[in-house]
Amino acid sequence: MIAATALVLMMTVPGLALFYAGMVRKKNVLATMAQSFAATALISVLWCAAGYSLAFSGSGPWLGDLGRVFFQGIGIDTISPFAKTIPELLFAAYQMTFAVITCALVAGAVADRLKFSAFLLFSAIWLFIVYVPSAHWVWGGGFLGEMGVVDFAGGTVVHINAGVAGLVAALMMGSRQGYGRENLAPFDLTLALIGTGLLWVGWFGFNGGSALSAGSRAVFAIVATHLAASAGAMVWSALEWIERGRPSVLGVISGAVAGLGTITPASGFVLPWHGLVIGAIAGAVCYYFCTRVKVALKYDDSLDVFGVHGVGGILGTLLAGVFATASISVSGSEPGVSGLIEGSSRQLLLQAAGVVITVLWCVAGTWISLKLVDLITGLRVTKDDERAGLDLSLHGEAIHQ
Repeated sequence: MIAATALVLMMTVPGLALFYAGMVRKKNVLATMAQSFAATALISVLWCAAGYSLAFSGSGPWLGDLGRVFFQGIGIDTISPFAKTIPELLFAAYQMTFAVITCALVAGAVADRLKFSAFLLFSAIWLFIVYVPSAHWVWGGGFLGEMGVVDFAGGTVVHINAGVAGLVAALMMGSRQGYGRENLAPFDLTLALIGTGLLWVGWFGFNGGSALSAGSRAVFAIVATHLAASAGAMVWSALEWIERGRPSVLGVISGAVAGLGTITPASGFVLPWHGLVIGAIAGAVCYYFCTRVKVALKYDDSLDVFGVHGVGGILGTLLAGVFATASISVSGSEPGVSGLIEGSSRQLLLQAAGVVITVLWCVAGTWISLKLVDLITGLRVTKDDERAGLDLSLHGEAIHQ
């Protein structure tokens, strides 16, 4: 679990930092990487201060309590009721890395135009309005978990929240200058490819670690995860090859991330071949969403945060209700979770309810967070700063090549 925690931290810095930086223009590379690094520092401090306590301390249906503020009350032998196999402080640190990457993911939807100060303030507000309640509802003894909604590693808490928040932010802030008219091609896809590789490896900690022990369920989770990423990459590339005559590097890495995000909520409940099917579905659905739906609706989600993570999170949460296999998730005297293919339509209905509730809360919470930030600092850089690039205008630095 210590290794899994390190792997998930690596997913943000340097994984997500490289992945995002490779897909923006040269003049915004450093600013984009800075967002991932800043999220790591800021959210870690806030998680220690109160985030963990409100998410995983107490037994309220809506929110936890302040019993673990600054990790107080956690002793050398303390065990969380939500992670009985490891020390509570390790569980708190592991969950910290999930909060970090979720906030960092949102920024990709408004890349090239969001103020750095606005990103910091938004992350701090959004963490407590959206992420912390969602984590409590699903994983911390809240009402969604008590209802029976399952989310092994973050389909609702991480991917739906990040994707929906990104979409709301993109709609509220408007398009980048020149969107649809100028060439906004990625600066360096080699960076994005390296970032994808780090994310892919890190996802073993993300999904495998969510088993909270080095056992068979963790193994099933990482194998399903790997196969889903592989299938997603192949299907996205195949569709590009058929429709455009050639597969792109951007397409293959996008398909892999779509498969990874989509398998996340189901990974500890399904068989390996289910991972292949879920990844293939993710590759196809996310491909058409990013290439057709987004274009038809004319919104500028810069790095397809909603098209990949939001859509993938929704798909994966629903498909967990289809493919969940009881024998994989049985725990002691507790029966495993059965999905539609094992005859339980109820689980699929519960998953759908979890999706709807998460989306509605995230839309409202994100809108409120962005409005507050806009009142305090403003959201968007000036037109001149956007043209000059965020590296110089916000940080006074630039890549010289």
